[in-house]
Amino acid sequence: MNNFRNEYRNRYYLANVTTFGTIQLHQRNPLIIALWSVAFPGFGHFLVHKFVTGFALLFWEFYINQATHFNTAIIYSINGKIDEAKSVLNEKYIYLYIPVYLFAIWDSYRTAVDENKIHLLARREKAKFPTLSITPFQMNYLDKKNPWTALVWSMSIPSLGQLYMHRIVVAALTLVMTLIIVIKSNMIEAMHYFLLGNLSMTKEILEAQWLLYFPSIYFFGIYDSYANAVELSKLFDCEQADYLKREYQSPSFVLHKGEKI
Repeated sequence: MNNFRNEYRNRYYLANVTTFGTIQLHQRNPLIIALWSVAFPGFGHFLVHKFVTGFALLFWEFYINQATHFNTAIIYSINGKIDEAKSVLNEKYIYLYIPVYLFAIWDSYRTAVDENKIHLLARREKAKFPTLSITPFQMNYLDKKNPWTALVWSMSIPSLGQLYMHRIVVAALTLVMTLIIVIKSNMIEAMHYFLLGNLSMTKEILEAQWLLYFPSIYFFGIYDSYANAVELSKLFDCEQADYLKREYQSPSFVLHKGEKI
């Protein structure tokens, strides 16, 4: 259940508070969205709340990257071992990687542009939207969040910032991905040997193919939680202001531009 009863069918809504998170429209920089798709296909779509498309692109990226050993080839290329990079790449799958990768960038950019336009129309329409959702399994409500709190929790373990923001779907995905990457790359064991000063053992046990996934998901969790905390606070202020105007402000009250009160 939620606290929303719509008497009229509006064309656009600014947000929808659901059990699994708050979906909202706000102004986004399409270039930033596209760059997150460059970092990891699917991340740009998560930022514009296209979760099904994001899941499909993300799992495709995992599958193709593992099949082609693309991350390993990147490590060899960075170290100047071009011949080894060529030998490790699997040509059978590499040409499947490029079209989907470019599509993820283009589609996330296009979606961000379109959603910016819809956001402007929704702000003009000022349609009511639910601010509370309660089910037997979960409760979610519109409130202000501290962006720095979200950022700090995301820096500790990816997904905690999203959980603080009540972005359940993205948080669950981020947590599962982080666990798989940390376990497969032997990151914890490598950190243990690194702290002991055993660099040769650190290099030996690290799995570069899996390790290279970690920076993208780590910094995405930080950005996603911080940016959404900022926008959720703005949404709360906007909804609160509209409610106060609608319920308590006199219909005859008019504030002219530049007028002081």
